[in-house]
Amino acid sequence: LQFLYFIGGGQKKMAVAAKSRLAFAAYHHKVKEGFFDPHMNTLLSVHGREYLAEELETYGKISGHTINELAMTSNHITMMPRLEPYDRFGNRIEKIVFPEEYHKIGRLAYGSKVMQKYNTKGKEFDTLALHYLLAQNGEAGHCCPMACTAGLIKSLQQEDASSSPIVSEWLAKLTNPDYNNHYHGSQFMTEVQGGSDVGANTLKAVPSTKMNGWYELHGEKWFCSVADAHLWLVVARPEGSHDGTKGLRGFVVPRHTPDNNLNTFRIRRLKDKLGTRTMASGEIDFEGTLAYPLKGDFRNVLETVINTSRLYNAVSCTGIMQRCYAEAHAYAQHREAFGNPILSIPSVAVDVVSLKTSVYGARSVTFFLSAMADKAVTTGLNKEEHSAMRMLVNMNKYWTAAACIQSCHTAIDVMGGNGAIEEFSAMPRMLRDSVVCAQWEGPHNTLCSQVLRDSQRLGLHKPMFSFLKSLCVSPLPRLDELEVSWNHLLAQPDGLATLSIRSLVDELCFLVQYILLKSEKNLESSRVADHLFIVSALGWSPIADKGYASRLAGIIGSPAESKL
Repeated sequence: LQFLYFIGGGQKKMAVAAKSRLAFAAYHHKVKEGFFDPHMNTLLSVHGREYLAEELETYGKISGHTINELAMTSNHITMMPRLEPYDRFGNRIEKIVFPEEYHKIGRLAYGSKVMQKYNTKGKEFDTLALHYLLAQNGEAGHCCPMACTAGLIKSLQQEDASSSPIVSEWLAKLTNPDYNNHYHGSQFMTEVQGGSDVGANTLKAVPSTKMNGWYELHGEKWFCSVADAHLWLVVARPEGSHDGTKGLRGFVVPRHTPDNNLNTFRIRRLKDKLGTRTMASGEIDFEGTLAYPLKGDFRNVLETVINTSRLYNAVSCTGIMQRCYAEAHAYAQHREAFGNPILSIPSVAVDVVSLKTSVYGARSVTFFLSAMADKAVTTGLNKEEHSAMRMLVNMNKYWTAAACIQSCHTAIDVMGGNGAIEEFSAMPRMLRDSVVCAQWEGPHNTLCSQVLRDSQRLGLHKPMFSFLKSLCVSPLPRLDELEVSWNHLLAQPDGLATLSIRSLVDELCFLVQYILLKSEKNLESSRVADHLFIVSALGWSPIADKGYASRLAGIIGSPAESKL
């Protein structure tokens, strides 16, 4: 009898384990199927991009299934890019070797025509919508290269390509969707003495004795992401020019010179980064490296590149945030504890709602700015819109980067121990990549300080607040109050203003999200907006919030409603 009891109990335990494994499989399947989410579909309608729906649905399946698996495999510690400075015969090649999985992702990602869209003006939104779907796999080796390539395309498009055949040739390569014939772009600005202090750069440019009209670069760059790129956008100081930013100029450095010889540079080493590990970052010495000078105003080039990178960074962070929400929500629906899905536990439901609210706000603002970027190059922005966009791009990059890291922590907390296991979910990779995204194109303090300087020196906060008020569907007293606080801050000494600007930026980011979500005139967006508006208010308390439980249940559709 004891033996029969043991056998029966063992079978029961096996059945329970099998059920749990089936639940894991169901959760994974739901995540993979949901890359093109309902809110993104709503934004297509809001911004007049309904024609993208089928394209995004198709690419979402590719990103959610095929690229998802390739990204997980290529991120293994044994698959990292490696530097081969010489070939088997001792010839210098400065080659960076990637696993085949990296190239498979590249063929699918660039094959979506994501960069080719830049051949037509006003396609930033379309491009970034595709990028958003890829970014739900984290860096995946190609998100940073795409941002850098986009910045280089825009910089070259400002040149007179008709009088420069090589610029036309480069643009054709950069926008080619055929991965095997496509050129990657990169941007090397940072030197060892400083990152955001671009005016301190010392990389020297002297007129070339080898190629008429070209320059030769001498010096080093400390942080060179996408070190394998075919074309590098490099900031250097022409010999005899002014000190500071005023004396700098933009150059394009081809990996191979026009006569198809390897350019004269050396990659010192590849950096062992915390995240975005499948994208190669290194340190490079320039030893008389041939460089093509950009003729446009360097300040315009710099603004184009930085704004593009910061917008791409926000899209990447939003993609990661969506992955966090998708992972946590699906896991909480399928994982059971004490006989019920853990989503029925109020504290878990609160976390999942927090993830949904954050990504809705990030997505709404980020793609609103993408649409503004399209307007800037088609019909044009008025002075008020231009000022608002400059301010909001910087604030949104800061906010999405900070919220992205928090979303990763929250999602892992929902998943418990399983969330920390590399082969179980994408979350460990998302967390590492999110930390690096926060440092790319300006860490938090740099961005908030830029917002403060633009307010102090240029008064850009005034047209920004005016622009935001024009977007409100009804008067918003909190926005008026924040404008008063902003003006009060600007009257303070610099040190005190610097200490306080970040809290005001946080408050404004929440209000911008609320304004844009409400303007979408969509039931789900409105629910999220109302909840966001209430919980972001100064002094909010869940105990005193009588509508808290019903709002949570309405947003998440959670069985936790009966327990709240």
